[in-house]
Amino acid sequence: MAAPLACTRFSDNYELKEELGKGAFSVVRRCVQKSTGLEFAAKIINTKKLSARDFQKLEREARICRKLQHPNIVRLHDSIQEENFHYLVFDLVTGGELFEDIVAREFYSEADASHCIQQILESVNHCHQNGVVHRDLKPENLLLASKAKGAAVKLADFGLAIEVQGEQQAWFGFAGTPGYLSPEVLKKEPYGKPVDIWACGVILYILLVGYPPFWDEDQHRLYAQIKAGAYDYPSPEWDTVTPEAKNLINQMLTVNPSKRITAAEALKHPWICQRERVASVVHRQETVDCLKKFNARRKLKGAILTTMLATRNFSSRSIVVKKGDGSQVKESTDSSTTLEDDDVKEDKKGVVDRSSTVIAKDAEARRQEIIKMTEQLIEAINTGDFEAYTKICDPHLTAFEPEAMGNLVEGMDFHKFYFDNVLGKNCKAVNTTILNPHVHLLGDDAACIAYVRLTQYMDKHGQAHTHQSEESRVWHKKDNKWQNVHFHRSGGTGGAAFGFSAHK
Repeated sequence: MAAPLACTRFSDNYELKEELGKGAFSVVRRCVQKSTGLEFAAKIINTKKLSARDFQKLEREARICRKLQHPNIVRLHDSIQEENFHYLVFDLVTGGELFEDIVAREFYSEADASHCIQQILESVNHCHQNGVVHRDLKPENLLLASKAKGAAVKLADFGLAIEVQGEQQAWFGFAGTPGYLSPEVLKKEPYGKPVDIWACGVILYILLVGYPPFWDEDQHRLYAQIKAGAYDYPSPEWDTVTPEAKNLINQMLTVNPSKRITAAEALKHPWICQRERVASVVHRQETVDCLKKFNARRKLKGAILTTMLATRNFSSRSIVVKKGDGSQVKESTDSSTTLEDDDVKEDKKGVVDRSSTVIAKDAEARRQEIIKMTEQLIEAINTGDFEAYTKICDPHLTAFEPEAMGNLVEGMDFHKFYFDNVLGKNCKAVNTTILNPHVHLLGDDAACIAYVRLTQYMDKHGQAHTHQSEESRVWHKKDNKWQNVHFHRSGGTGGAAFGFSAHK
């Protein structure tokens, strides 16, 4: 294990440059080491804002990163603790995300996918040899060292990583990103290194066809697919993939973790170590096209959720979203959003504390409560009931919506105009459907919800219309009652003339 790094004043050794990214409690800035002129990325954490539990996790992340030194892992060079800030000095990786680079290439084949997953497996194998489980392998954490052709893939962000002894299997808490979670984590069973291999299997599947093996807008159905290992190889896109590639995916996506291939074994698989002989070198344009759409969906969801959470400075103890720049923002459930419940401890007799199951059930109940409150609020809008609307909303409600012409409006007067003059007066019937709601619990008394809102209505001439918009709402619990304190609504499609009249 590497020796502890000296804790001298950061400013004595480094000169800070421009900001690269920002999170709830941290900022990432380029910095230059004064003695050598070398460039690094400094993750600066405001420790005043951290709970004792978060501070422990920060120390764990630094401890893990210190002992991982591999060409395919973003390396921690320095860790400096000062009175109010902790500085983590990492490699400055400038090549962006691997998945974004792939779609910009002129040529991409199965052999290229093999080379990508080989580098990822090399990084995972190094982690496992050093008793580290990453727990959050996903495209956002796979970066390129530089923009040069053939730049190394670098595994980043060890904020959820844990230390294990040998092949230890235990319940370390619910952590990961929904689309990449393993069956054993979803089943709340003991787990260990094999969870990383499952995630590698999901990533390899995407690398070959541009879409994930498990997908459903409903998270419960998504989890059911994963637990059953219910994936397939649809025609025609999989017809051109070699049997050896499918064989490796099958061994990675084996539901039983004890029978799942290890990182070391995967590196010896013919599709990896005999790539030139086994993997196809035909350009996969359909994969690139699908991957472009997959990347766009990831970026859109990330942007919506980050914007939502920037509206109010709530803190959360247990849920973290990881951004590609290494910074963090607090969030909750989405197929590309990182989740973490507090680690479950063992008592003195070695019995696992199952309290996280209770926490999960309580969290689900609160999510359903937020969805119900959102439905009640929309019902008040549809019926033009301003009195019911004011009971659900905070008097100082803030909003970004198309009708405000890009301005942030505060209070109820702006909305009252539409209740008095428009809502319920221009249509005979209104039906609203909330699609794909994602609730993000921010502690015990705050939450965000993001969803697509589909409104069907009959105008006064008897014509049917449909309008769609994307909305996010921030809820805050005051005096044991949920109130909507902020919302953000995008412009929608269809029924433009009706845009404001059913979408307050």
